[in-house]
Amino acid sequence: MTAMDTSSTVAVVGTGTMGQGIAQVALVAGHRVRLHDAVPERAGQAAAAIVRRLDRLVEKGRIPAHERDAARDRLSPATGLADLADAALVIEAVVEQLPVKQELFTALEEIVPADCLLATNTSSLSVTAVAGALRHPGRCVGLHFFNPAPLLPLVEVVSGAATDEAAATTAYETVAAWGKQPVRCADTPGFVVNRIARPFYAEPLRVHEERAADPATIDAVLREGAGFRMGPFELTDLIGQDVNEAVTHSVWTAFFQDPKFTPSLAQRRLVEAGRYGRKSGRGWFDHTEGASRPEPRTAASGPAPGAVVVHGELPGPAAVLPELMAEAGIDVTHEDAPGAPEGFLRLPGGARLALTNGHPATGRAPGGHLRFDLSLDYRAATRIALAAPEGAAEADVAEAAGLFQALGKQVSVINDTPGMIVARTVAMIVDFAVDAAARGVATPEDIDTAMRLGVNYPGGPLEWAQRLGTPWIRDLLETLHHYYATGRYAPSWALRRRADLDGRML
Repeated sequence: MTAMDTSSTVAVVGTGTMGQGIAQVALVAGHRVRLHDAVPERAGQAAAAIVRRLDRLVEKGRIPAHERDAARDRLSPATGLADLADAALVIEAVVEQLPVKQELFTALEEIVPADCLLATNTSSLSVTAVAGALRHPGRCVGLHFFNPAPLLPLVEVVSGAATDEAAATTAYETVAAWGKQPVRCADTPGFVVNRIARPFYAEPLRVHEERAADPATIDAVLREGAGFRMGPFELTDLIGQDVNEAVTHSVWTAFFQDPKFTPSLAQRRLVEAGRYGRKSGRGWFDHTEGASRPEPRTAASGPAPGAVVVHGELPGPAAVLPELMAEAGIDVTHEDAPGAPEGFLRLPGGARLALTNGHPATGRAPGGHLRFDLSLDYRAATRIALAAPEGAAEADVAEAAGLFQALGKQVSVINDTPGMIVARTVAMIVDFAVDAAARGVATPEDIDTAMRLGVNYPGGPLEWAQRLGTPWIRDLLETLHHYYATGRYAPSWALRRRADLDGRML
């Protein structure tokens, strides 16, 4: 099975931002494109808007004028569904309501040829349910584009329970021919991206609800310490708090209220207050004209330690820290740590500093450990979070901050909370990804591709699993499960099994 020939007609039903973007992609790829909308004048308005965008591409030198002219001639609004009778592919981008989509496809089934593919761009509904009303549900497939469709490369090609393999393959190869990066996935709530990305929003919201850190600090730690393009609070303000909360609620409901997907009460209150983010002027942050953005909590300069003792082995990416300290001119010595459950740093003042392992800094032993948060790349990170145990001496905290400042990092001291910010967020994302791969939602390769391209993650979560070590992730989640015994942090069976296998190879 090959991609649809560009001589075939593509129809797009629903001419909002997403529908226009999808139509532009098919048009630039060389297809005839017909636009339809339930409100008649909108199809014509959408066609004019697409031509204006093509004009801007010509002005910027992205496409030649003759290609713009040819594309304009291939684009036409449809006055009724009957005008779509010669379509080889119809992509709907209408309102996210199941009855509306089913009614549309039922009507189209009476009009389009028997071999016409019917594709839904749904991001939250079941493709199987959308196709359930059809006489021939095998022709129905999910094509989930990401906004803005002309710019973002990822397309999730979703096979419903009744989707024919040939239909899914044709859809996959067609969007690939359009210059997109398709990934195949099964019809499960959230598909790949919206399923696996939930912890990126949920865990920072939990940290904020626990008053461990404010939104600006959490964003800065995830952005500057872990390499994410945007922090979750600024990102949800951009997406729209109402939109993000609705997706979270939809996935949670579809998974029968699994505690791993529980929505945030703090975000619900924000939506109830009408603070949707940029589009309403206020969300987590004030977006009104002239408003200033709050600064992240940043520690004052502390004394750079002249010498540090490394006890045992620091886990995962933290293993590079002794090398970075030596490069910064700090005298580093190594000592065995017999009986110690984890490697740690001994500061000149006597305080212990260790990577978070899920336990809070305040432990049973007097003084506990100062904890530093995970970074996926400590060499590239420009900010590190620290947490101090209850009653820690200010001099010890300043010395720990001074150590990371000597390595060129800014430091955010947050209130003590299990797993801190980056570690609990990344561990949950990895667990979701391992579980999805084990359940056949998508291949490991497609999962990593989807998360890199769909939400701009600084790497694939299954790549992170290899770098961090699944035993470390499992142990951290089991520790979190001890402190939050709701089932939210219980490692999936797939992660436990993989960690056991990986542990035998160590």
